[in-house]
Amino acid sequence: MWAPWRMAYVSDEHDDRFTGPRCLFCDLPAEGDDARTLILARGNHCYVILNAYPYATGHLMVVPYAHVDRLTDLAPDAASEIMEAARSAQVVLADAMSPHGFNLGMNQGSAAGAGIEDHLHLHVVPRWSGDTNFMTTIGDLRVMPQALDETYARLKPGFAA
Repeated sequence: MWAPWRMAYVSDEHDDRFTGPRCLFCDLPAEGDDARTLILARGNHCYVILNAYPYATGHLMVVPYAHVDRLTDLAPDAASEIMEAARSAQVVLADAMSPHGFNLGMNQGSAAGAGIEDHLHLHVVPRWSGDTNFMTTIGDLRVMPQALDETYARLKPGFAA
């Protein structure tokens, strides 16, 4: 298994933006460096970002700019844009990676499995037949065949179109 992007997380190079009182999903778009922050596309009410700790290669998220923790708290136009961004993301992922299927989901609250429970986000996970194997089911471990910067470079042109 090879996961070079994890070293900064486990070493002294770790960026405190992933912990602490501030909101990661509010802070990342304000940084202005989309390639470094893995932001693939920006809309009026939401943005699309690669998941830094993906379940599968190409795992991305659609995140509203509004700091809300429930879908019911989003304005209708923001909710509509999130779904349109997810639809567009599926098209880009299908063209760039040819997955066999997709998982889409929102985990709202810690009881539902939300890793970042204070800021709503929609996961879009490309899936391939056989991508779950003994490593995932027995070892509780995932193997990513592509580094995040390579995935970003592969997907970014599709979002620019």
